[in-house]
Amino acid sequence: MAKVAVLDQLAGDLPAAKEFLLLLLPLLLFALLQFFITGPWRGRGRKSLPPSPPALPLVGHVHLVGALPHVSLRRLAARHGGEDLMMLRLGAVPTLVASSMRAARAVLRAHDQALASRPRSVCGDVLTYGPSDIAMAPYGERWRLAKKLATTHLLSAKKVQSYRAAREEEVELVISKIGAAAATRAAVDMSELLSKFTNDMVCRAVAGKSFRAEGRDRVFRELIDQGMALLAGFSLENFYPGLATAAGGVLVRSARRKAERVRDGWDRLLDKLIDEHASEKAGAPAAHHGDGGGSDLQECDFIHVLLSVQEEYGLTRDGIKGILVNMFAAGTDTAYLVLEFAMAELMLHPEAMAKLQHEVRSGTPKGRNATNEDDLTGMTYLKAVIKETLRLHPPSPLLLPHLSLEDCDVEGFRVPAGTTVLVNVWAIGRDPKLWDAAEEFMPERFVQNGEAKGVDFRGKDFQLLPFGSGRRMCPGMNFATASIEIMLANLVYHFDWGLPKGVDKVDMAEVSGLTVGRKEKLLLIPTSPEIVHLLKGY
Repeated sequence: MAKVAVLDQLAGDLPAAKEFLLLLLPLLLFALLQFFITGPWRGRGRKSLPPSPPALPLVGHVHLVGALPHVSLRRLAARHGGEDLMMLRLGAVPTLVASSMRAARAVLRAHDQALASRPRSVCGDVLTYGPSDIAMAPYGERWRLAKKLATTHLLSAKKVQSYRAAREEEVELVISKIGAAAATRAAVDMSELLSKFTNDMVCRAVAGKSFRAEGRDRVFRELIDQGMALLAGFSLENFYPGLATAAGGVLVRSARRKAERVRDGWDRLLDKLIDEHASEKAGAPAAHHGDGGGSDLQECDFIHVLLSVQEEYGLTRDGIKGILVNMFAAGTDTAYLVLEFAMAELMLHPEAMAKLQHEVRSGTPKGRNATNEDDLTGMTYLKAVIKETLRLHPPSPLLLPHLSLEDCDVEGFRVPAGTTVLVNVWAIGRDPKLWDAAEEFMPERFVQNGEAKGVDFRGKDFQLLPFGSGRRMCPGMNFATASIEIMLANLVYHFDWGLPKGVDKVDMAEVSGLTVGRKEKLLLIPTSPEIVHLLKGY
């Protein structure tokens, strides 16, 4: 499949076969040079590289990485003695894969600073404005300021709490839509509904409104999908970074054009929103602007906050847009995928569904028409279901790639500067040495005597790392989990759930991209518990 993808990319990017032949010669020379540089005799007299499977010329180990990289990389690590650390060569890119709790701790804690950067790419730089974002920017002062801005002003616990009313309003709208379907026993496309919920929630946090009436919510979703596909899709530049400048960059020109078209779409939307917010800010009383850290900013949406601290943090307009694109992409996909996988697992495990429904329904005061965030505090099984879903189905099973800034010694192996580092948190979450019945959905593993127990997912327990750890840990974790908890609680509080006629089981097949989701849509039939009781009585 990798060879076919290479040929397809070449066919789309090269205007003529002549150019391909001219570029093939440097690649062949590079392969020969790589052989002499990395030959077995080169490691004598110094620490060796981590274990590695046999490689092919030019492609290295690309042909060993299948459609679900997190799955094939775990299999490769077990087969070639690199269960902790394994070195691959993906094209011309040396890539370290950490597949155990011990290796993850070494990469994300012991060598956190040395491995804290990100690989650069043409598409990534275009889509993140430079990059001027938080997720993809290289490690340095500009990134540190962006991270501080996000954790202090945009995604702090207090700021997340300020969106409680918006979360509960968005949940109410979803429940109302499902209720209409329940009245007619119609199937609900939960994939679309939950995706729209998380997207609308992010829109309200970023811009102060959802954009449903204007139809722009759909445009946001399309831009997110297109950008994620470009960042995750096959690209020659990802495997051969030198091609970005070779022969005028002809091989990556097509990918750049696609990325620029997506960025133009973001420009049209975000420039309008920023201009609207700037006009509001100019006409508002000075006290409303805040002082860069005051309580006024807690009531503002992200764009108002960014404009208020623009001078303090030296933000350009592109810098603001880069951060906003991050918020839309990361905030939408993470929460949506966890919700969808959680509902799918509950449908496969009716005993877990019944237990969760009992906890939520008994924990919500009688006479209340919905579960609110105050009710969630004591719902330990709800939190265990979410934790177990994150263990089995982390939205980013390989985390975003790290990049080594300097040579370092990791667990007794030499890791050269410029090495891409992947942490397979999916493999760690299913490691039988860490988890009993590691492949089974068992939320009970996180509850004991009605109290939460065991590991947490906040970056300190390295056997459960859906949001990463260390400097590059996802700053939006609290924002995502708040949306997930209130939505899941209300889904099981209001409705009983069944599969459409003729469907016996939920298909859990996955499809991989920058994140990993379910291959098939999740179609479910909701039933109001009150209707069920009436039917039983009748």
